[in-house]
Amino acid sequence: MLTTDYVPGAPDWIDLGSRDTAAAAAFYKELFGWEWVSAGPDAGGYGLFQLAGQTVAALGPLQDDGARPAWTVYFHTADADATGETVEQAGGGVRFPAMDVFDQGRLAGFTDPAGAEFAVWQPGANKGLDRVGPGALCWTELYTTDAAQAKAFYRTVFGWDYEDMPLPDGGAYTVVSCAGGGQEGSHGGIMQLAADRLPDGASYWQPYFAVADCDAVAAACQAHGGSTLMPPTDMAGVGRIALLRDPEGAFFALLRPEESMA
Repeated sequence: MLTTDYVPGAPDWIDLGSRDTAAAAAFYKELFGWEWVSAGPDAGGYGLFQLAGQTVAALGPLQDDGARPAWTVYFHTADADATGETVEQAGGGVRFPAMDVFDQGRLAGFTDPAGAEFAVWQPGANKGLDRVGPGALCWTELYTTDAAQAKAFYRTVFGWDYEDMPLPDGGAYTVVSCAGGGQEGSHGGIMQLAADRLPDGASYWQPYFAVADCDAVAAACQAHGGSTLMPPTDMAGVGRIALLRDPEGAFFALLRPEESMA
């Protein structure tokens, strides 16, 4: 599962691009109790979501005309520039090249061959999220139109290991782990879906946030202007999950882990 002992290929940061950052901050405070803290006057409106003083995510205004509000998952890299070269060689695209963020670290943004957006974070003074798990990011999931292509691409870029788990409908769910991490090092999944089963017809990465009461948080999402893509549902061996959309249309999910349901 996710930890803050970040290794290459592990999720180490997440942020939300929004058209209305004040409204977004208020929405997620209602759901998760997160407080938004500005990163400073030179940060262009970017700031941190914190819970009990620990950074759990970040939020900033959309930078590109036509961009839609969305959560972006970042994966740890020791060299953002080299990762960018590997992404291109593996058939992905560069949304923005590697750049320094003051002394905090170096980031770059990419798309995989099916168009799913993701980013990398090369730590500097900022090593990554302070907190994962309860009240914060707990899982990442790629919904893609081509799982085989995705697995080959991300293995080339990050060296990920995979374990395919059969699904009742005859399909497969792929559990993703950092190289050599085994099940204990798993941090996400890959699921193939037809384009007509994807909300916008396009592949994307979705963050899961761990909550104590999936039903209550899903209801709060609806009450504060969000919408439900999949209502709270028990998943054997996993827990209770819900797939949601915030008021601006950004996808995210909830997970009440099975061990907390006993």
